[in-house]
Amino acid sequence: MKLEEIKKVLILGSGTMGQQIGFVCAMSGYRVVMYDLSEEILAKSVKGMEKLGSSWFVPTGKITPEQLKEIMSRIFATSDPVEGAKDADIVSESVPEDPDIKAQVFARFHELCPERTIFTTNTSLLMPSKFAHLTGRPEKLCALHFHDVRTTTVVDVMPHPGTDPEVTRLVYDFAVHMGQIAILLHRENNGYVFNTMISNLFMTALTLATRDVATVEDIDRAWMGVTLMPVGPFGIMDQVGLKTVWTITDYWARRTRDAQALKNADYLKQHVDRGELGYKTGKGFYTYPAPEYTQPDFLTKGPKR
Repeated sequence: MKLEEIKKVLILGSGTMGQQIGFVCAMSGYRVVMYDLSEEILAKSVKGMEKLGSSWFVPTGKITPEQLKEIMSRIFATSDPVEGAKDADIVSESVPEDPDIKAQVFARFHELCPERTIFTTNTSLLMPSKFAHLTGRPEKLCALHFHDVRTTTVVDVMPHPGTDPEVTRLVYDFAVHMGQIAILLHRENNGYVFNTMISNLFMTALTLATRDVATVEDIDRAWMGVTLMPVGPFGIMDQVGLKTVWTITDYWARRTRDAQALKNADYLKQHVDRGELGYKTGKGFYTYPAPEYTQPDFLTKGPKR
């Protein structure tokens, strides 16, 4: 299949990332079909995609209100897997981070999708090779990992050892065609490129906090004051979502059985248990929509004692 032959993108899983990926694809002119388990879930997801456009892409001048209407007209939703798979050219999967679930979903759609259909996974934790052999078409599977589309256009393209090089090239070209900054990985790597770097920053910041070396605010001040960045590691964690950060931290802590990592995961879990998930719930390490780190005097006034 050639790039110009890609017309329909099937999104498996209509959560936050599925919505963001679907919107970007529709914004690039593709016909997008969102698939999930129920019409109720899908109805909320489509509303979420329209809100993403109206509250972020329109105000930032990336699209006009008229273009938003056109984009939404290219987005369809179905809980019927047969309808979703029909004529799909490329699949983007964002289902829960469980290799068995991913394998089952891909295997089901392998039976339903045309032979030409390319499978991509947006997994954050798992290596494609962990479930590739169970998908039915391992040679046509590649990771296409998006970050938060509101703030960046960076995507990771990561094949597994069994991916057909032509498939990797097509997925790369597909990402570039959508205006993304495509980062091509030469080998599988947990955390891709940026996430590997940011995970180490998060781990260090959490360790400083759990060891009571400094407050969350002062840790962020140190980072912001030296790097001149507008947000520190704890503010970034709030933007990513504390449940996501906890899930990843806890996963690796349990795999490595590292005492400090487990302590960091427990520290995050306290916020998750209270429903303080960060930006999307209005409270995490900071309170939103006007977090303390955005105030002009944040760097100089010092933390509350």
